[in-house]
Amino acid sequence: MLVYNATKQQFINDVRANVITDAIENEVARRLIRNSPRSEVSSWENSLRFMMSVLLDEGIPASAGVAIEYNIPLTNRRVDFILTGKNHQRDDAAVIVGLKQWQSVEVTKKDAIVRTQLGGGVRETNHPSYQAWSYGALIEDYNETVRSESIRLVPCAYLHNMKQGDAINDPFYEHHTRRAPVFISQDALKLSKFLSQHIKYGDSSNIMYRIEHGEIKPSKNLADALASMMQGNAEFLMIDDQKLIYESAIDLAHQATSGNKQCLIVKGGPGTGKSVVAINLLVELTNREMMTQYVSRNSAPREVFKKRLTGTRKKTHIDNLFKGSGSYVDTAPDTFHALIVDEAHRLNEKSGMYQNMGESQIKEVIMASRLSVFFIDEAQRVTLK
Repeated sequence: MLVYNATKQQFINDVRANVITDAIENEVARRLIRNSPRSEVSSWENSLRFMMSVLLDEGIPASAGVAIEYNIPLTNRRVDFILTGKNHQRDDAAVIVGLKQWQSVEVTKKDAIVRTQLGGGVRETNHPSYQAWSYGALIEDYNETVRSESIRLVPCAYLHNMKQGDAINDPFYEHHTRRAPVFISQDALKLSKFLSQHIKYGDSSNIMYRIEHGEIKPSKNLADALASMMQGNAEFLMIDDQKLIYESAIDLAHQATSGNKQCLIVKGGPGTGKSVVAINLLVELTNREMMTQYVSRNSAPREVFKKRLTGTRKKTHIDNLFKGSGSYVDTAPDTFHALIVDEAHRLNEKSGMYQNMGESQIKEVIMASRLSVFFIDEAQRVTLK
């Protein structure tokens, strides 16, 4: 779903006439049936004026397309700003621009994670280059039209309030800034040049309309990609909170090998990608030679994953990766480096056919492993037990 779509010239006119935020706010109310908080409206007012200045460059054609607040299908994620047109080879192209109000950031030791002022405090969040790149990759992954018609997606990020760029461009994040360059306040002209390099000609083929109305068909599913993931291939990208949780869990796993037990509880509703994070953790920690198991009360997902791995590894190895939640009644303390419990809201209080064994499945998991990760959705809890 798309909130605003116009040509570059119309966008500039709307910003100069002070009607752009009203147009966006009205469409959000009409399409999403919700009111926009004042902070969101202020961010539009601020960011879109900076983008207007960037687009005044004559090297960017007036007939280029501008799309604002594009909702990525099957997710609740929205792309701030997209510029569409044709590149120098006259291929269809869309530049994804992640807009941030941030004034400063701190470097962390976690891949693609920075610390910045958010929600009234300093918090960890995705590096904007990683976020822009992951959103582009997600669109390509979900949209059959983008894949089949070879619409080129080019990500970048614009932090127009940031005066100092050392931290956001720290060499630790080079892998991500190389894939999606980040521009700060003083880089406005550089951003204009970047956009003109990728959008040389106007949008004469309704690129954003084709993206918005494209066939939604994920290029792969988690079970089918598992064997490739076990070989070290990054089949399923993680976005926003997924990436933050994944990196936090990896960090806790290393802390737990030499220190105290660690327990991470991850809450998320349906469709938030909890299983994607869980399987990525299983693969990564296993590849780091940490004794790790994927745990679920329901046998169905375990059997599907096992079936997809058949023929790639020994059966005993496959069976040791996936276990039921009642497997830890008699397990010695700290046997495992990590136990990853998917759909932990479905755990029983006790184990065994008659649920009369052990003391508590949750406690047994925690005792058996140095790191325990519980993925829960309280709304899906099905029994009092």
